[in-house]
Amino acid sequence: MDLSIFLILLQDGVINGAIYALLGLSLVLVFTVTRVIFIPQGEFVSFGALTLALLERGQTPATIWLLLALGVVSAASRFVQERRRMNLRHAAAILGTDVALPAAIAVVTALAAPMKPHVAVQIALTLAIITPMGPYIYRMAFQPLAEASTLVLLIAAIGVHLALTGLGLVFFGAEGSRTEPFSSAMFQAGDLLVSGQSLWILAVAAALVAGLAAFFGLTLVGKALRATAVNRLGARLVGIAPGMSAAIAFTLAGFIGALSGVLVSPLTTIYYDTGFIIGLKGFVAAIIAGLASYPVAAAAAIVVGVIEALASFWASSFKEVIVFLIIIPVLLWRTWGAPVVEEDDH
Repeated sequence: MDLSIFLILLQDGVINGAIYALLGLSLVLVFTVTRVIFIPQGEFVSFGALTLALLERGQTPATIWLLLALGVVSAASRFVQERRRMNLRHAAAILGTDVALPAAIAVVTALAAPMKPHVAVQIALTLAIITPMGPYIYRMAFQPLAEASTLVLLIAAIGVHLALTGLGLVFFGAEGSRTEPFSSAMFQAGDLLVSGQSLWILAVAAALVAGLAAFFGLTLVGKALRATAVNRLGARLVGIAPGMSAAIAFTLAGFIGALSGVLVSPLTTIYYDTGFIIGLKGFVAAIIAGLASYPVAAAAAIVVGVIEALASFWASSFKEVIVFLIIIPVLLWRTWGAPVVEEDDH
């Protein structure tokens, strides 16, 4: 391996690591606020990429029907769970956010898709379709189990993942898709040739991370999410609704997943189940961070991307195995450093 090859692999690793960093941050966010290990995060990546690919071809994505269905089920679930404090104003708010909003998005998408609008409009429609699925899935699958153990929540997350994977096959078929790059420009930096698409990914990822930092540090809602992550009971005692915090966390997870799919779709062919593997690599970064630290998760994701790129050169057949093996020493180290908890004999 000479310097030019190393620089190419390093560039690929950093670009992929930026995507993994976004997913790792969203996984840490959802877990700290809700205790849900959000395995379906990868499906948002696939749905975002493939929805954009269909819009590029002038086709109406079937994900609008999934959005409508999830909205209706979410509304029904909220009517049942919140029936004791239901009034006309609250019912109208539920119907507006869970039924009228997805219906409006579906109508606009169905009308705009055949006209092949500008790529910015296509991306906006993709984000509008996929992002609300996050809170709808939370209200449907996780909110009724909010007080359950982490294991039960994990089983529910696996069930949601399997359901979304099957729906992805129905909506998009077994063939993969790839979208057009945002930029075809190429820049020479010494021995390294940098693509405009790579710069787009780094810029958007950096802007999103900075935006999240500002959101958590400067806004009242962001501080409420941080409070819920630190102490759910304490946050509830000072008037912060854990359910609302969880819905916001899942909304951010849906947005980050959809945006990650939009960013990665020009780089590689995306299939209906590709997002699961991409999400797992973000999960590796989140595990290294102990599902608690945002900066460590972001840094670990870059390391995971670089290791994957180098492994693809030295042992391409085992690159996935090498990436996932990183978890083992981290778990052993955390296990050895964890305090021993004696079981109660009574």
